[in-house]
Amino acid sequence: MAPLTAEDLLAGSRLTYPVEVPADLLSSGGMDHQVVLRPLTVKDLQLIAKAANNNGRLSSALMIQQALVEPALDHTQVLKLSAGLARFLVDKVNELSGLSTTEDALTEHVQTPLVRACFILAKEFGWTPEDVSGMTIGQILLYLQMIRSEHAAELAHED
Repeated sequence: MAPLTAEDLLAGSRLTYPVEVPADLLSSGGMDHQVVLRPLTVKDLQLIAKAANNNGRLSSALMIQQALVEPALDHTQVLKLSAGLARFLVDKVNELSGLSTTEDALTEHVQTPLVRACFILAKEFGWTPEDVSGMTIGQILLYLQMIRSEHAAELAHED
């Protein structure tokens, strides 16, 4: 396997992608249309974060403006987009930029640690999944930390 070069790593930021916009988000008489998007770069994200100053709506508008290659829109035009179209474009920009995961992958990331936590709590305290499901994440983490601390103390006592 050959090592990547700087050019290899930077090449992805110059790619563009045609994206079909569903007709129901447009007033185009039932026809789907295409826009061209590019992935956001680290520099884009830094500038957006600084300019938006924790304003989610402004961040979204700036993301669309930076990523939309064809047709290019200025900030005022982006702000006039319908909310549904803006949401669609932001989702696509996030996907192309590697900033989002599929719902299935996200569910898997969340559930795997929770399943492990439920197993540990059931083993240590004899709780059922229903007992654990009524707890907040903070409560689950607190009990897991208590178990970890207890086990560490037992190990230290054995030495």
